[in-house]
Amino acid sequence: LVGFSTWFQLKKEIFPETSIDSVAVRVPYPNATPEEVERGVCVPIEEAISDLTGIDTIRSTASQNIGTVTVEVETGYDVRDVMDDVKSRVDAIDNFPEETEKPVLEEIVIKNPVMNLAITTDQVVDETTLTRLAEQIRDDLLSFESKGATNVGEFFASFFRGEQKISQVSIAGTREYEISIEVSDRRLRELGLTHSQVAEAVRRTSVDLPGGSVRAEGGEVILRALGKRFTAEEFRTIPVATQEDGSEILLEDVAEVLDAFEDVDLSARFDEREAVLVNVYRVGNEDTLTLANLVREYVSQAEQRLPEGVSVAIWNDQSSYLQGRLDLLKRNASMGLLLVLLVLALFLRPSLAFLVALGIPVSFAGGIWLMPMLGISINMISLFSFILVLGIVVDDAIVTGENVYSRIQSGEHPRIASYKGTHEVGTVVVFGVLTTMVAFTPMLGLSGVSGKIWPNIPWVVIPTLAFSLLQSKFVLPAHLSLLAPHRSEKPKNPLFRLQRVIADGLERFVQKVYKPALGVALRWRYVTWASFIGLFIIVVGFVVAGHIKFKFFPEVEGDVLTAKFELPQGVPFEATQEVASRLEQSAWTVGNRITNDAGKPVVKHVLVSAGTQPFQTGFNPNGPPKATHIGEVTMELTAAAGRSIKAREVVDAWRKELGSVPGLVDL
Repeated sequence: LVGFSTWFQLKKEIFPETSIDSVAVRVPYPNATPEEVERGVCVPIEEAISDLTGIDTIRSTASQNIGTVTVEVETGYDVRDVMDDVKSRVDAIDNFPEETEKPVLEEIVIKNPVMNLAITTDQVVDETTLTRLAEQIRDDLLSFESKGATNVGEFFASFFRGEQKISQVSIAGTREYEISIEVSDRRLRELGLTHSQVAEAVRRTSVDLPGGSVRAEGGEVILRALGKRFTAEEFRTIPVATQEDGSEILLEDVAEVLDAFEDVDLSARFDEREAVLVNVYRVGNEDTLTLANLVREYVSQAEQRLPEGVSVAIWNDQSSYLQGRLDLLKRNASMGLLLVLLVLALFLRPSLAFLVALGIPVSFAGGIWLMPMLGISINMISLFSFILVLGIVVDDAIVTGENVYSRIQSGEHPRIASYKGTHEVGTVVVFGVLTTMVAFTPMLGLSGVSGKIWPNIPWVVIPTLAFSLLQSKFVLPAHLSLLAPHRSEKPKNPLFRLQRVIADGLERFVQKVYKPALGVALRWRYVTWASFIGLFIIVVGFVVAGHIKFKFFPEVEGDVLTAKFELPQGVPFEATQEVASRLEQSAWTVGNRITNDAGKPVVKHVLVSAGTQPFQTGFNPNGPPKATHIGEVTMELTAAAGRSIKAREVVDAWRKELGSVPGLVDL
């Protein structure tokens, strides 16, 4: 019961959300080149923190308009303590350029989106309209509530965890909003003003300031002057100066104020239509699968909420990997339970098979019960651990049950045979399980990022085996004592007669084949020992000679292909768009030519980005890079299980179709 209820309370995530023991210091430096950012931001920070204790490595990245210094913390030091020390040193730097903004420090946490949404429209719309649509969808997702559970799993999840909502959504593939103030030099000369006067007027009047407090009979009243301006219309009325006749010169008199976007070149296309992306994240204790179902439910109703002609498509659905691993665990558990029942029922007794097989769900429930206390979630690693332990979780119960059954067959009453048989193999069973548990304990001693990820395996395997041992030593014997005594007469039921024939056949094999072979091996023990040592040496020789390949991680078939390209710096944005378009056309050509096992095109979606590379495969503290000369084309394939062609073959066909691109620096 506790295992069942805990399963629905556990957070389910694709990969354990963890920090990487690093701190990022970001300093915006508007209108600065990477070289200026390096000299004015990165170098002063590196010099200020270079002698701090607890720092392992310092890396800096100088990009257009921003500098980032990443500090890796040594093992054994608290990240928060090191971050406080870094903050004190950075705040004390007084030689930053005047144009730099306030430094931002944060602990780096790896997180992945649950899925991405692409918003496209059939109509020709401007960037503002498309961005407004993305913001509307973002707000709708944040306030969306499900109409109710559609299956038993969702019902129990909502019962034990309560109703969940989407809490983190971001927009990508569009430029940031910006209020542009374009000052006229001619008007400044006519009015006798300077740029610094205009800048100071804007800086002085668009700010929220505390105004102290007023003590009254009813209590203390906190005063605050709210002067922050957020629209171009509000900025236009800012007074810049006062003339001799008392009239005011407003900002709109000397400058054109526009509500616009930041001055960068950026474009995105999804399935050959202009697009904006919306990313949905899982945070805190939220359930990945629940969030994915909420998003799918919203998308199915989106046409009723959005203007005509606007489409919302799901792509890069990461939750499918977690669901696939869950389905694999269910299939393996069901198959394992069935095989245990079938084999033990054929060779021993159906009732005994049921009691032994009962150890699988009981042991798993015990392991699941302890997961929240050990800080473990349902994720790709912990699910792999359950699949791993599935094959060994009932070994102790099988050994105990088989020994008890042998004593019952010899004529002992089940009440006597249950505790004597359990005690007889008790030492073997206990140490057999303990040695397996000990084999997984080294993973608990890992440090760094690995020490936060790989303990998911032992903290699932060890408790599950522990509960399996408890069940086989204290619960199973009590159940075995209730078995019926052995009967020598032949059963009348045809199924039981078949079972007896198979069981007797196994017994004859043991007595006539296995036991004599074992006797020979024991009599010629030195030959047996030498034979296995020789076999071990041969296997080691195969590995050393390279006949058996070694890889720390196997290559796993993927569903997403991405081509990142770079042109020479300084090229016009139109050249970047032209290369992106060529990559897009070749991707669709390959996708339509190659089909999956169902005869459908192997390519589901194509995302084209010019001026940025949003599809990140590694950690980048500054987020997706942005520059006029870079771009990306991402191709999502149909599920690997439904196609015989490999992703690598699609890549090779894509390269062949693409040929050479003039002016391309890197691809």
